[in-house]
Amino acid sequence: MAFRMVSSRFAGNFSKRTSLALKANINNNSWQSSLRYASTVTPDGKTVAPSMVYIAGEEMTHYTMNIVVDQWVKPYFDTSKWEHYDLSCKARDESNDQVLTDAVDAGKRIGAIFKEPTITPNTEQVKEMGLSKAFGSPNGAMRRGWNGITISRDTIHIEGIELGYEKPVLFERHAVGGEYGAGWSKVGKGTLITNYIPADGSAPTIVDKRDLTDDHNVAVIYHNPYDNIPDLAHYFFKRCLEAKVTPYIVTKKTVFKWQEGFWQVMKEVFDSEYKEEFLNAGLLERSGGDLQHLISDAATMQLIRWTEGGFGMAAHNYDGDMLTDQIAQVHRSPGFITSNLIGKDDEGRMIKEYEASHGTVTDLWHDHLAGKETSLNPLGLIEALIGAMNHAAALEYKADPSAKETHDKVLNFTKTLRLALHNTFRYGQGTRDMSGPTGYTTEQFVDKVAWRLGRYLEDQVEVNAPPELAEPDLSYRRNFDNVDMAKLHTMFDKYDQDGSGKVDFKDFSKMLVKMGIAPTKESTPKEADV
Repeated sequence: MAFRMVSSRFAGNFSKRTSLALKANINNNSWQSSLRYASTVTPDGKTVAPSMVYIAGEEMTHYTMNIVVDQWVKPYFDTSKWEHYDLSCKARDESNDQVLTDAVDAGKRIGAIFKEPTITPNTEQVKEMGLSKAFGSPNGAMRRGWNGITISRDTIHIEGIELGYEKPVLFERHAVGGEYGAGWSKVGKGTLITNYIPADGSAPTIVDKRDLTDDHNVAVIYHNPYDNIPDLAHYFFKRCLEAKVTPYIVTKKTVFKWQEGFWQVMKEVFDSEYKEEFLNAGLLERSGGDLQHLISDAATMQLIRWTEGGFGMAAHNYDGDMLTDQIAQVHRSPGFITSNLIGKDDEGRMIKEYEASHGTVTDLWHDHLAGKETSLNPLGLIEALIGAMNHAAALEYKADPSAKETHDKVLNFTKTLRLALHNTFRYGQGTRDMSGPTGYTTEQFVDKVAWRLGRYLEDQVEVNAPPELAEPDLSYRRNFDNVDMAKLHTMFDKYDQDGSGKVDFKDFSKMLVKMGIAPTKESTPKEADV
């Protein structure tokens, strides 16, 4: 059974989480269109938003996204093609985590996913929530199910507001392998052997053998799958070119020799397909004219020093996790960093999942439940929603070119939403992390952006399509009554040699020269006598 979770809690009721599928009719109202506003919305008309998976989390971020979607999206879009899945701890417990399986399957089928922050419960939270067990992070299942290639984490910038890095910083973190997929066990004294058994039936080999002399040990085994490193390389270098930033590759290969392969593949792809483009764009000047490798220790220091930004980095899973946390601190907070999982389906279609890089903001949720004012900055959440909506529109358009009108409307809407959001901060009407103690509360900020978004969209709309302008008939021109039409015809007939009613270029040239109105070449100005 597919759990398309659209329960009463999505309307603000947090007391009961159900697993009922939403059945809604698609609103077929079309948007007004003209030469000027072919990709805009109208206040009273909706368009059907392309299919997308919406994964709900919990606590303060879930509450905020409820009111954001209600006030910023639903006035302009029919979201009935969005499939909703509730990954709150309660919903996962009640379905024995079937809802996670269904969400992953839906994401693979649809290809565009927005995810709210979720909770991975610890032992204490299992007791508090009355859960049957401690469910693990859903991220591993998503990365496996969507053939995860990379997790893109980029700085978010608001023009005119200084945050941390001056220019964009891009980061690609290998989405699979490493410590996050490790197997482990507590063991005592003895011998630890790691065997590799080839799938082709050939003889097994010993990867590692070591004697354990301590009474208490933890044995940890993990691997790094490298088949998708070329995909990561292409995605990384294309994004760096698009953003006009300098690429760097980060490993600890001087100590961890097995990481050499990561660097080699990245360098091979770069040299064969991208180096010339980067050189022509002038993007390798800061890196000595080539793709540079950084030891992870050095990368840590450079992230603090290179506050001018304008660079990108790619690294293994664990290093990428640590380094992007550091980027978030330099760039104000995790709320100003994106987090997008990029994968592929079996046909090679890009699967993209967008989420904020911060958590559920538990402290503000407790304040909210206590009736206190809160001020949550939703910037990272909205960048994720914009990314998911744009990717959903791109996938629909690619599959069906007739969907171009919807595609253009979505992109216009998200561009206008970002402008309204950023301008609200620029006008000093931001949340308290940006505007200080006098900043807006969570609800006030959502209201203000909704108001500004509505104004911007209304300004793009014409009630009636503007007419196509053409040169008016000569009879309407001033002083036309003074024109001697008989003499005009006589002049024309003089150059209309064959009487066809047309003048060829040769005759046209003679006419203009004789009238003294033929264009002349510009003469070289005389050098000043000084």
